[in-house]
Amino acid sequence: MTNRTYTTSTAFLEALAEAGVRYLFANLGSDHPDIIEALAQARADGREGEFPQLVVCPHETVALSAAHAYAAVSGRPQAVLVHVDSGTQNLGGAVNNASRGRVPVLIFAGTAPATIEGELRGSRNEFIHWLQDVPDQRGILRNYVKYDNELRTGRNVKQVVHRALQIAASEPAGPVYLVAAREVMAEELEQRAADPALYSPVAPAALAGDVVAEIAGALAGARHPLIITSYLGRDPAAVPVLTGLAERLAIPVIESVPSHVSFPASHPLHCGYQWTTAGQNPLLAQADVVLAVDSDVPWIHATSRPAADAVIYCIDADPLKAGMPMWHVPARRFAAANSRIALGQLAGFLARGAAPGGGPADRAVAGAVVIDEAAVAARRAEITAYHDRQRAAWAAAEEPPGDAITPAYLVACVRELLAGEDALVLSEAITNYLTVNEHLRPDRPGSLLASGGGSLGWAGGGAVGAKLAAPGRTVACLVGDGSYLFGVPSAAQWVARRYQAPALTVIFNNGGWQAPESSLLAVHPQGAAAAAGNFYGSFEPVADLAGIARAAGGAHGAPVSDPAQLPGALKEALAAVHAGRSAVLDVRVTSR
Repeated sequence: MTNRTYTTSTAFLEALAEAGVRYLFANLGSDHPDIIEALAQARADGREGEFPQLVVCPHETVALSAAHAYAAVSGRPQAVLVHVDSGTQNLGGAVNNASRGRVPVLIFAGTAPATIEGELRGSRNEFIHWLQDVPDQRGILRNYVKYDNELRTGRNVKQVVHRALQIAASEPAGPVYLVAAREVMAEELEQRAADPALYSPVAPAALAGDVVAEIAGALAGARHPLIITSYLGRDPAAVPVLTGLAERLAIPVIESVPSHVSFPASHPLHCGYQWTTAGQNPLLAQADVVLAVDSDVPWIHATSRPAADAVIYCIDADPLKAGMPMWHVPARRFAAANSRIALGQLAGFLARGAAPGGGPADRAVAGAVVIDEAAVAARRAEITAYHDRQRAAWAAAEEPPGDAITPAYLVACVRELLAGEDALVLSEAITNYLTVNEHLRPDRPGSLLASGGGSLGWAGGGAVGAKLAAPGRTVACLVGDGSYLFGVPSAAQWVARRYQAPALTVIFNNGGWQAPESSLLAVHPQGAAAAAGNFYGSFEPVADLAGIARAAGGAHGAPVSDPAQLPGALKEALAAVHAGRSAVLDVRVTSR
């Protein structure tokens, strides 16, 4: 570095690149002049490729959602750059999604300059610097990040950045937050060095041997075993391991509040999905042994739960959910382990120690797990029949409607549309989450992705990040009208156009917020709001949702309300995406 200015900002960008961060999704402000200068200097020197590419995002929700989806698809942490306290606040619910979705993202924000009389380069020189000075900026995100810190000098910036990313990528993964005053980012340094190999994530954990024996024995001896999972598919390699274990003992699998494809939907042992369902799940009610693996919400206690005498085991990188103040599953054993490794251990134990049959002589085999093969075969037939009846009921709901588009028919049309595609579907259909999974029937790990969090507005920016992570795949978003608007579609569509990341967005437009209506009816089914039919969630007068995308992103956009026109409209929209142009279909659906 002979005649170049080398600053904390230079070292910061180098550290991100060393850690494998490819994109810096940014909403810039007065705290970033030296980061911008470092990027500009690299471009002038022909070294632009040495730093992450900066993606300009006109809204922070879009920036973090894009980084979230990129990390989820690629498995590599990405970075987000926001403006002091204001930009940090504007991240809003996207931080909840990144936290609950267990995605590794580094968020960086400046702070108000620390000096006011020009003592250092970067001292306060704008009125806004006083208005953006708050007592605890890091506290804004402390409920949602795994780690937060302040860069106080450029001399250790690489150590801090690599440590932050090490924490972000270690399971359970999640966002981290760094801040620095403008003077620190402007500090001139000697070139800094750090070895990213010394900051590898924590190695995945296995089950202890006695725990393997206990769980494997319980599953093998159960009459009605059941496996429940939610996000095991975050690691696509874990899916075939789970499938093999389920097949060995003919164990039915339920996906509860799934954010990933964790078990092939067409497999005869796949027995459906759970979200906020009002009725008792019959398989959960009859289960005598339940294995909940990688699940935050394996069931809703008030409406659907296991029998009181069911033996329950929980395997998760975070089995006690310390970040959820009120959480409990009455498990006999909680085990902190990597699901792929743990399930492989269980399958291996069964393969090594299994004694076939079920008679007294077999039970006397010392140290062996007894597997009653006749019982397994009978259970396989029973569960296959359950699966087939369930799928037949789902298929019946897809019958072409009369003069209105039902959500089930819409998803069936999307499924047919994408049948020949290498498609990645982002789901944020909220009250139609269940409908999307039941009728999309995803089999392939990594083909369906939800935020995993509790905030809306993820899919718009998420589509950008997903497309950048997988440029050869067709990205499609299935969203509610509310979640579409929460996602700041004007910003999301503009970013998609600028960075050539086209996606197909299909809006389930039921004319308002159906989720609050469903919540109210569950609590006050005979109340005044139900009697009046007024839930204060109507989106009347109707907005031109597709028009937002046309105006901001040059997208193909159209409303659809006629069932007969839906297949053709979908094909036209997908053709636009193939041609490099985003497409938004505003589909008017029945509320149920």
